Amino acid sequence: MKPIHILNGPNLNLLGKRQPEVYGHETLTDVEARCAALAADLGVALHFAQSNHEGAIVEMIHAARDAASAIVINPAAYTHTSVAILDALNAFDGPVIEVHISNVHKRESFRHHSYVSLRADGVIAGCGTEGYLLALRRVVSLLRAG
Repeated sequence: MKPIHILNGPNLNLLGKRQPEVYGHETLTDVEARCAALAADLGVALHFAQSNHEGAIVEMIHAARDAASAIVINPAAYTHTSVAILDALNAFDGPVIEVHISNVHKRESFRHHSYVSLRADGVIAGCGTEGYLLALRRVVSLLRAG
């Protein structure tokens, strides 16, 4: 099985420092370590990446077309604005799980719409950084089910 790509959007490099009352105290490095440990337990490989730039995220998704079996993506603010990320995900053939650390539906109304959800095979929101682990378990389940 090809690696599962976990892709992160803008400001997630500040996780643990930016609005900890909303996003918690774990850093993105902590999340990556937890995901890597779970991936090892599940017997899968991971590729973990983050960018603050929309075009870079699109390019990561394009690269995943040949290199990944699935994508777990937290597009952050681009969730609500990026048709480009949606179009890139639509060109990816494997499962896609969308993750949000906070419950976007309890926040500002502009956060209630997700372009990415139009492509996602599942959406996990409001579970804190544990949402990444839930998404990883789900995507592995989808891949093994064939």
